[in-house]
Amino acid sequence: MTAKSAAAAARATVYGYPRQGQSRELKKAIEGYWKGRVDADALRATATELRAANWRQLAEAGIHEVPTGDFSYYDHVLDTSVMVGAIPERHRAAVEADALDGYFAMARGTQDAAPLEMTKWFDTNYHYLVPELGPDTVFTADSTKQVTELKEALALGLSARPVLVGPVTYLLLAKPAPGVAADFDPLTLLDRLLPVYAQVLADLRTAGAEWVQLDEPALVQDRTPAELNAAARAYRDLGELTERPKLLVASYFDRLGDALPVLAKAPVEGLALDFTEAAAANLDALAAVGGLPGRRLVAGVVNGRNIWVNDLEKSLATLGTLLGLADRVDVAASCSLLHVPLDATAERDIEPQILRWLAFARQKTAEIVTLAKGLGGGTGTIAAELAANRADLASRAGSALTHDPAVRARTAAVTTTDAHRSQPYPERATAQRAHLRLPLLPTTTIGSFPQTTELRTARADLRAGRIDSAGYEERIRAEIGEVISFQEKTGLDVLVHGEAERNDMVQYFAEQLTGYLATQHGWVQSYGTRYVRPPILAGDISRPEAMTVRWTAYAQSLTTKPVKGMLTGPVTMLAWSFVRDDQPLADTARQVALALRDEVNDLETAGTSVIQVDEPALRETLPLRACDHPEYLAWATEAFRLTTAGVRPDTQIHTHMCYAEFGDIVQAIDDLDADVISLEATRSHMQVARELAGHGYPREAGPGVYDIHSPRVPSTEEAAALLRTGLKAIPAERLWVNPDCGLKTRAWPETRASLENLVTAARTVRTELSAS
Repeated sequence: MTAKSAAAAARATVYGYPRQGQSRELKKAIEGYWKGRVDADALRATATELRAANWRQLAEAGIHEVPTGDFSYYDHVLDTSVMVGAIPERHRAAVEADALDGYFAMARGTQDAAPLEMTKWFDTNYHYLVPELGPDTVFTADSTKQVTELKEALALGLSARPVLVGPVTYLLLAKPAPGVAADFDPLTLLDRLLPVYAQVLADLRTAGAEWVQLDEPALVQDRTPAELNAAARAYRDLGELTERPKLLVASYFDRLGDALPVLAKAPVEGLALDFTEAAAANLDALAAVGGLPGRRLVAGVVNGRNIWVNDLEKSLATLGTLLGLADRVDVAASCSLLHVPLDATAERDIEPQILRWLAFARQKTAEIVTLAKGLGGGTGTIAAELAANRADLASRAGSALTHDPAVRARTAAVTTTDAHRSQPYPERATAQRAHLRLPLLPTTTIGSFPQTTELRTARADLRAGRIDSAGYEERIRAEIGEVISFQEKTGLDVLVHGEAERNDMVQYFAEQLTGYLATQHGWVQSYGTRYVRPPILAGDISRPEAMTVRWTAYAQSLTTKPVKGMLTGPVTMLAWSFVRDDQPLADTARQVALALRDEVNDLETAGTSVIQVDEPALRETLPLRACDHPEYLAWATEAFRLTTAGVRPDTQIHTHMCYAEFGDIVQAIDDLDADVISLEATRSHMQVARELAGHGYPREAGPGVYDIHSPRVPSTEEAAALLRTGLKAIPAERLWVNPDCGLKTRAWPETRASLENLVTAARTVRTELSAS
């Protein structure tokens, strides 16, 4: 086929779409089911309606081939575990009794059975549920979900392509099940897993699938020769099946590197590759292996993870270069649109001109369709769209929002000294212990307390004008008083004000900083039914006035115990926002750090002796390739120190991280130079404590003993047992006792019981230590 005919064949597609619905109907239905207000049939009906609505929207926009199987009640990796029969033994009875309840038990846990571990999906803020596997795992195929959703789309008269997590990525994301040796490699189960995938593929072909997409994003990470050989074997075996649909193997989030030749040689009919900034090297690598003659290439040229309008002319140039490298070149986003909000036109509070800079899922779909049209018919067929796009890009580049001379001058004046504390940690620790006078194994929480219906109603009432600011603040003041009173009665040692006034740990600050835009409907799934509205970091950042001092000082006035000031760190402010793409991330991080530094210094001046600057996204934002780590970690850790280094030696700086693999960044955790770090550790059974000990981490740490992402209440003995495990790695004089994460999503009854048990566990272990 000539380049001209290949262009004419260009089609538009996507790998996945936001699941929640325009008004988060899925979230409401699922949480209603959990509370007994919605029955299973009604929940399934809502899900069916949402899937159909998504497919119709895509088809009406001009998408030629819609994805199926990407929809999920909780998580697509958990769906894959169900598809291959990898049900943990502790949940098997629940799944057999009721598949839906058992599914949610695996995700959330029950009082008698812990949930699956949860961690970040590559370098995104989406969380997946980690498969638990062992040498005795028996896989069995269950293609019910995949076949059902395919048939639904086909019944609407649509061309549909099922999307599955690929077998290699599934095994590389898995961990040894509890009780299995830590060195067990789940990838050794590949030959056992492939026949199950073969059965699912056969079932989908029977149901009418022409193509099936197998996602292998794990292959964009550094992979050993053995792992690459496993990928080659997997796609040789699947490709040689006779009873199967055509196979499209997809990767995204970065360049494939050594895995690209492996997949290019595999007997599959197509590859889907990321051609956005992070993965631009895929183009040269594809040319180096001779392209994909006789096969399909799906080119991800629209960024599926950020919200800025595409540079259509630049993308068309990339697509033009790809012509001739494959028999057919189709156009797509770089990854699933799960990672962006649904529709920018729903935003009424963003200036119309600025709104034209933004592209959410529906706008990205339109960009994909436009690019496919331009690739097939030439630029003359999309001349109006190209002209409008050029104007939007020029508007953004020339805006005063994106260039503040005062901010840029301050950033340029930063020196190395600005990012280092005035005294080394041992001297600071001595001063802090004398100042704070805390007991052995001090107890605290991470920051937030339950966001009750009353608090959310108060915020809604304020926005709607049903109460004035004085009435709203009175409600917040009363809530802070209750939170402080509860903590004192429970016996916690370092208190928090509970963050009653905060809608979100990033959005709250973004709304008070220049350079940020807030959305009203920009919801994105973080995990399960937890949706967030990432703010948009559009311009240069500064802090006009103090953001947290008033409420922190008020809480401190109610108690003689120390109350932590609570801030979100600069890397997390970037990672959990849609960050600007027109300057290096390091420059943006430094601007945010300087704004937060002003807040830290004002908190200290107001009498706050303990200040926590959360950086849960430090590991999440780590580049997927090891060769890119040093540059990122250098500016990321500098940004944290720049935020915190201006305080006195006796002011104790905390940080917090959760739900990520920390082993890769232990040196970076050390380089933060925080006095205390609290980390998620419950579901991983104190793995991070062992990692810190192995590194020789010299400062204080609080590996969590209460899993806050499950509604179950841990017993005193459970928490004590975890503490004893932590003590094997971290000396008692440097060990803190705390939950895994903030308590915002929990209800008060379970929070009270869990924290009471946590404090009792700490006292029990203190007594044991004093007696030994």
